[in-house]
Formats: sequence, structure tokens, C-alpha cells
Amino acid sequence: MGSFLRRDVNGGFACAEAIGRGSPLCCSLVIRGWKMRIAFCPEISPTQPRKSSSVSEKPALKIEKSACPLFQRGDDESMTKAAARTFYIRLLRVFALHLSANMQKTDRIYIAGHRGLAGSAIHRELQSAGYANIVTRMSAELNLREREAVRAFFEKERPQVVAVAAAKVGGINANNDFPVEFLLWNLQIQNNVIEAAAEFGVEKLLFLGSSCIYPKHAHQPITEDALLTGPLEPTNDAYAIAKIAGIKLCQSYSRQYGKRFISAMPTNLYGPGDNFDLANSHVLPALLRKIHEAKMRGYHEVVVWGTGTPRREFLHADDLAAACRFLLENYDEPALINVGYGDDVTIRELAETICEVVGFKGALTFDTTKPDGTPRKLMDSSRLRALGWQPTISLREGIRTTYEWYLHQQK
Repeated sequence: MGSFLRRDVNGGFACAEAIGRGSPLCCSLVIRGWKMRIAFCPEISPTQPRKSSSVSEKPALKIEKSACPLFQRGDDESMTKAAARTFYIRLLRVFALHLSANMQKTDRIYIAGHRGLAGSAIHRELQSAGYANIVTRMSAELNLREREAVRAFFEKERPQVVAVAAAKVGGINANNDFPVEFLLWNLQIQNNVIEAAAEFGVEKLLFLGSSCIYPKHAHQPITEDALLTGPLEPTNDAYAIAKIAGIKLCQSYSRQYGKRFISAMPTNLYGPGDNFDLANSHVLPALLRKIHEAKMRGYHEVVVWGTGTPRREFLHADDLAAACRFLLENYDEPALINVGYGDDVTIRELAETICEVVGFKGALTFDTTKPDGTPRKLMDSSRLRALGWQPTISLREGIRTTYEWYLHQQK
């Protein structure tokens, strides 16, 4: 027997169970005084002898007496098994929205990748919001690329909510040099976690993708429906393809099994906990470190990769974390949703701002032999803003606090 949905909200409950092949599919719901029981009852009873496989089974959809206005029908309907199951899953999704999507403060929450930039920010955000039952594992304790280890962890810990922030990440250089690892490792991580979450009854899962999933020349600002409408940026297409696969896997679990698995696409992130390795980091932390070291060593020049003309949007990790909590508490749709700041700057403007924050007085030189990457990448986050979320940390302020954190780490 497998439970599709169970959640106590204001004294109400909803549960739906599939009781083995050939048995009725039943959905019993009590929502704020609405009571109903919906059953998909195959015409062939599991206790009766099976007929020839050439005889089709047509489960009758029986909607029992209910006070819900959506189900005031007096007659039964018959439909094919596939149609009945599709209706059943859609029905669960509808009523999941009538239930509160809010997490409970006591929910057991697993953050995959809690030591990374995004994961550590989500951890801080949830803790500050009063979520005390948070489960984490270091990579040395749990290798997310090992399927059986992940399944054993989920079977033991039984988290109710999962945030998938674990991934192999890096800048243009790392993505370009190690496409196998960026594709294979990320597929392994996300497949193992999402599959185990579905298998062991996780109620809500948030998968973090990336803005690089969108075509290189997507119309700006980039809306969610731009996905798979054109070629990807070749310097990080391996990472992008892995993330697209994760989105589609979450959507498939939602469509086929009624799982509340959602996907959020953050823009370029920065903040405390970022990777400042010059060989593998993203543009903002790499520039911050280079400019800081140039100041400390008395250099008169800092060399920046590319022409300086590409435009990028940057979001502080704490703003992303606030958005993730907002989505976990308020969003249940399988459609992916963008998480961006809403404004972009050129790489030259970014470098100049960092120079001002750090106090570097030297010159900036641009090495045009190095790749620029995508010309522009600005996310359209209007759907998320319409739901009630917006960022609060300006780029200059975010760079200042990130630089303070970086200096503290150097002591």
C-alpha cells in the first residue's frame, strides 16, 4: 500500500492510497468541513478470476456523496484506466492546494549540500525562521553519488521536506575543462536524492537549478517558457543539461505520481560561503579575490577575463534562501520558477564596483582572448514577485558584506 498524500491542517486531513494492482484507487478527504470519498473501482474485482488479457478493464469513477461544490454530481462516470489515474493525480494536486502548503516548524527537513553557498544560506534561513528539525550530512558521511547510500539515509532519517542544493559547480574555466564530471556527477546526485525522496515518502522537495539552463541567445529578460527553445551556451552545456534533467524528473514525479516536487532557477549567486578559488570559482568571487590580492600586493593593474561587456544578474545567497523558504511554504506547482534580482550589470561595472568596495585604485585590463560566455543573462522573476517575494540586498551592499566575510576567513 502506498500513501500519495497525508497532511494534517487545521484539524483536517487528506490521504489517498493505491492498494495494489487490480484494487480500487481510493481518495478520502476532509478539508475545512468538506467531506468526500472518491474511488476508482475496476469492474473486475481482485477476488474474481482474471479474464483474458484481450478484455479491457474499465474502472468506474465513483464519486460518493459530498458537500464540496466541485463534486456535486449524481451520476457515475466511466473512463479508461489511464484517464482515471490521470484524473486521480490531478485531483490530489488540486486538493493539495486547498490544504495549506506551509511547512510545519516541526517538519524534518533535509538540506542536501548544506555546506555550499546556497545550502548554507538555506540552512541559516530555516533556522532563523524557527525550523529546528533540520537534518544534514557532510560529504564524507554521505556520498550523494552512491545510490544505495542515499537510499539507506532516507530510509533511516525519513525527512518530510528536502531542499536539493547539492551540486558540482564552477565557473567558465572549470565547466569547459571538466564537462564529464559536471554532467555525470550532477546527474548522479540529483537522481539519487529525488528518487529516494519519492520512494521514502518525502512530502515536499525543492530542486535548485540554474539560469544556465536557458538558451544562450534567449530573449531578455528570460522567462520560464524559454527552456529548450534554443542552443545552450557551449562552455557550460554539460552542467545545464544535468540541471534540465533534474527539472524534468521533478515534473515527471509530479505528473505521474502527484508528488509535490518543485524546481527553482536562481540567477548567479554570491555571498558568504562562496568559492574563491581562482581556477574554479564564478566571476564575482574570483574578481573579489583578484582585486583584494592586487591591493594587498601593491599591484597597479588587475586583468579581467573577456571584453567586460557581457551583462550578468547577481543575487545574494541570503535572498535566494529567503525565496526558497517562501517557495517551500507557499508554492506547489510543478512549473519551474525563476529567482532573480531583477537588474543586471556589465562585467566591467561589476569589477569597478568591487574595486570601490575593496579600495583598489589601480587599472582594469580586459583580456579579450578569454571567452565571454553568454552575452546577457537577466531573469524574469515576475511570477515569483507576483506571489509576494522580492529581494532585499543590493549588489553593492552584498559585495561589501561578502568582502567582510572573506576578510574574516583570511584571519
